[in-house]
Amino acid sequence: MTHDSGGADDFAEQQDSTVPDLRLVPSAVGAWTACGLGVAAGTSAAVVLAVACVTVVAGCGLWTAATGSRRRIVTVAAAALVVTAAFAGTTALRVDAVASGPVRAYAEAGRFVGIDGVVSEDPREIRGAAATLVVLSVRAHRVASGRDAVTGPADLTVLAAGAEWMRVAYGTPVTFRARLAVPDRPGLVAAMARPTGPPSPGTPPWWATAATSVRSALAAASDRALPPESSGLLPGIVVGDRSGLLPEVEENFTEAGMSHLTAVSGANFAFLVGAVVLLARACTLGPRATVLVAGLALVAFVVIARPSPSVLRAAVMGVLGLLAFLTGRRRHAMPALATAVIVLLAVDPALAVSWGFALSVSATAALVLLAPVLLRWWVGDPDSPDGPPVRSPVRGAVVVAVAAHLVTAPIVAAMAGRSSLYAVVANVLAAPVVGPVTVVGAAAALVAVVDVDIGALVAGVTRLPLTWLVEVARVSASAPGAQIPTPDGLAGALVVGGVAVGATGVWWWLRAPRIPGGREGPGCRPPVGRSSGDCSDPPRAPSSRPR
Repeated sequence: MTHDSGGADDFAEQQDSTVPDLRLVPSAVGAWTACGLGVAAGTSAAVVLAVACVTVVAGCGLWTAATGSRRRIVTVAAAALVVTAAFAGTTALRVDAVASGPVRAYAEAGRFVGIDGVVSEDPREIRGAAATLVVLSVRAHRVASGRDAVTGPADLTVLAAGAEWMRVAYGTPVTFRARLAVPDRPGLVAAMARPTGPPSPGTPPWWATAATSVRSALAAASDRALPPESSGLLPGIVVGDRSGLLPEVEENFTEAGMSHLTAVSGANFAFLVGAVVLLARACTLGPRATVLVAGLALVAFVVIARPSPSVLRAAVMGVLGLLAFLTGRRRHAMPALATAVIVLLAVDPALAVSWGFALSVSATAALVLLAPVLLRWWVGDPDSPDGPPVRSPVRGAVVVAVAAHLVTAPIVAAMAGRSSLYAVVANVLAAPVVGPVTVVGAAAALVAVVDVDIGALVAGVTRLPLTWLVEVARVSASAPGAQIPTPDGLAGALVVGGVAVGATGVWWWLRAPRIPGGREGPGCRPPVGRSSGDCSDPPRAPSSRPR
């Protein structure tokens, strides 16, 4: 008699490799909760949370010492509580430093000050009924009020009027006078500044100048090669530059649930880094050289797209999604995502109350966790006795769009108080051309730096795909019921989330295999080449007992 234990071990190992490792997820959730509570509710709430976590950890330690238990769940929970307490404490210190700082005191008094700083986010226009304002972020290093002056970093949100402010690019040193006010949103912004006149710009660093040159070259090439509705769209898709986007096109993309295409997202980085990796492999570069080239391309694109917190977040999420796709190792993707969340929150705790951060993390998690499950429900079990199912890129694109929409729709409802009915269909129709447009547009930008006319020829390749995107957005936005009003805030998230869960449950119920009598057959697939109702037992791991 022989023992057939190897087959069982292989089966167990295969099953274990497909199960995501979620041990770091509680720590990431704890860090997110601590930062969000500290930024939104203030120092006192963060301190209370830190003390509560430390108390519970101490209690767990005493219980473990008394019982001698070494359960894994206790270790994971204790680690999450320690991380939560640490982030709550550090966030409390940072929030207190901003709230009790001299710049906030100037804002509370409504003082007029002189500001020296550096533009930390590109200006953008906000069109209102009465006037058009320019909004930008400035990292101030000196704020002077009369004879008093405060030195040190302070983040300011600038609300300005005048075309001069639109010409101040990222990384440019600026000097201006403004009246300070208390910010109307939670965060680590020390004050809102309303300038009393135009800025006095300085000379930006070389890398910022180079990035601006690339962005300007792409815009010029797009204007020469594309019609008006598409010329502003290409820079938006490639580098997030929406300054040339027509208002009606931007509104259509928002109504159709496609506005993420006109901002720098994780998909941009995934497409570009993926293209660089494929090019490096085609040039027969080794693994180390490929990683080096891909890393340089990633850094260059971050600089061109502006290294703001939102762009850095998109870069991290895009690389994680690309790694999950290329390696197929779902088990290791969630620890990487959780680690990225923890690191990003440590750098900028204000991301915890950022809608963009929540959308990026949830969409990446959906790609890693939900999309493979939905694809398995749709195409079937690859270990089925009927043979592996037939997979197609179309099904993969649909599943990715559905998974992303299911997890992001509640967040969008909480943020905007509405939900897009045709977002999944619109994004599925747009998906085949977004990648090529991004890669070709990046090539056009690099070529246009050398020669705008040749860059325009390269940009012209995207004419038909961009026209397709514009038409998809227009038709989707004008279709009946394109936008469904929902409650905003927590109520909207719960309503839309409940609908998403219910729709997923109905889909699972309809796709679940069944046996006569209406009962579900756990391992039974619809009969193929067998008599109706015939259902074999599910495949089992080889037995390890002797025969």
